[in-house]
Amino acid sequence: MLVTPDERRPLADLLQFLKLGETLAHDCATAQAELAPDPRMSQFLHRQARQEAFHETLFHGAAKWVAPGLKNPQQAFAPFTEYRTLLTRAFENKDFLETILAEQVIFESLGEAILGKMEAGMQKRHAPFQRFRRLLLHQEAAHHGFGERVLAKAIAQDQTSHNDLQKKAIPYLAVSQSIIMSLQERLEEIDEYPCDYIRAHHEVLPSWLDKRNKPKTPPEQSEPDCSAILRYSRSTEIFLPV
Repeated sequence: MLVTPDERRPLADLLQFLKLGETLAHDCATAQAELAPDPRMSQFLHRQARQEAFHETLFHGAAKWVAPGLKNPQQAFAPFTEYRTLLTRAFENKDFLETILAEQVIFESLGEAILGKMEAGMQKRHAPFQRFRRLLLHQEAAHHGFGERVLAKAIAQDQTSHNDLQKKAIPYLAVSQSIIMSLQERLEEIDEYPCDYIRAHHEVLPSWLDKRNKPKTPPEQSEPDCSAILRYSRSTEIFLPV
């Protein structure tokens, strides 16, 4: 694998960061399996929890392989803690559909986008374990697809609505952006930019949830301008221009 000495620390930090995300996804899927109203949903969620545990172990091992002795990046904890707090409230309210929106639709699509962007870099560096990387991407997409199907069925049965889900999504989308922006320093050290990851995330969100027009980088700019990214509002519209 072609990784320069300067890239080892930021790449290992990113892998540890993904490990933290998988831990959150595992804990959420485990709790969802107990809350699910349908046995088949519960079965899928138990299987997802096992897969997330495998992903967690894989990312931890990969980080240790890239940079032995590396500790968890401290800056990673804050946004994940905030996301976990939001999910905990949804579980306390026994709002199963909100947990699906938050985990499978928003958080899994975030993982799908980050892994997809990282995969391009892995291929350029001739990274090993291509089979496992493809499996990860396939499973992330499957978890995301499950969430979208659950919400579509709930909407068809008048258990919720796009408008209700859009409102509930506001804080989760805001923290998702914070999660990506917390990676800015590490991403830039390997010539990646957080705004590209934010755009990639919105590309895989359902169209009814992503209401903004995706900004394009002006051709004269050599790097994405993060001020062009639309900020999240926690009060009125989901997306408002800066």
